[in-house]
Amino acid sequence: MGERLLRAVLPQLGKLLVLLFTISTLLFFLLRQAGDPAYVLAGVGATPEQLAAIRLQYGLDRPLFGQYLSYLGNVLRFDFGASLITGDSALGTVMQRFPQTLQLASMAMFLSIVVSIPLGAWLGARPERAGRRLVSGIVFVLQGAPGFVLALLFIQLLAIQLMWLPSVGYSASDWKTWVLPTLSLATFSAPSLTRIVAANVTEALREDYIRTGRAYGAPFHTLLWRHALPNALLGASALIGVQFAGLLSGSAIIESIYSWPGMGSLLLEAVQTLDFPVVQAEVFVIAILVFGVNVLMDFTFRRLDPRLADAPA
Repeated sequence: MGERLLRAVLPQLGKLLVLLFTISTLLFFLLRQAGDPAYVLAGVGATPEQLAAIRLQYGLDRPLFGQYLSYLGNVLRFDFGASLITGDSALGTVMQRFPQTLQLASMAMFLSIVVSIPLGAWLGARPERAGRRLVSGIVFVLQGAPGFVLALLFIQLLAIQLMWLPSVGYSASDWKTWVLPTLSLATFSAPSLTRIVAANVTEALREDYIRTGRAYGAPFHTLLWRHALPNALLGASALIGVQFAGLLSGSAIIESIYSWPGMGSLLLEAVQTLDFPVVQAEVFVIAILVFGVNVLMDFTFRRLDPRLADAPA
């Protein structure tokens, strides 16, 4: 058992190390092309002497390759330095924001699954009916709507006009502040999942075992919910993993709109202020999270589908 586990873990660990090295290297050199953070730190009207002092203080006066080697050595120790803006640990700052991002992504993914799976099964059962075609058209339109547009519409309707919910802000003790960000992300991700489930259910209902069950008089709803839908979810689970990874790494705009104190809004702030240590630490953490979700989904597929058990990792 231990040897088998080792054979499964080592290739994934090697892939992760290659991924982190590649991302860290590209990010280091790309950020250096974005601008000189000394101008941000010194402020408007700084003298050349002040700029030189700041570059000396943060090591920005050293040759670029020397900075890169020092950076790689620090990354191996999970040391990304201090934020250029606050002076706090860059990695610590990112990890302080991680629980809020995980909370938002989990709530949005849960809501998306709860809505998409039954709706997709209903759409896929008899897609030719008029009512289902209308709902399918609405889902198609929502799939093409940008997430920030949906967020602004929800704010206008539910917060400004109806005054049911706060428009922005976050409170761990007030669930109302969670509703609009969760709804915005779920509305953005649910249409794609709904369409995948619907297509998979339609395909599953054409299989021989379904026709055999119907020939023996099995109720249609039993064949749909107990047999066709579970098989359809195997393919849809791949999209669930991709969407959850995307919510963990790509909700910056929604977090900024709602002033949600997560990693996404932190990344935007760090990019705008050229806070290199925070940007590097956050991208490093996001890469590990996305990779971990993908590995977990791959493991899940192999457990659910025996045909994949012996496939190469």
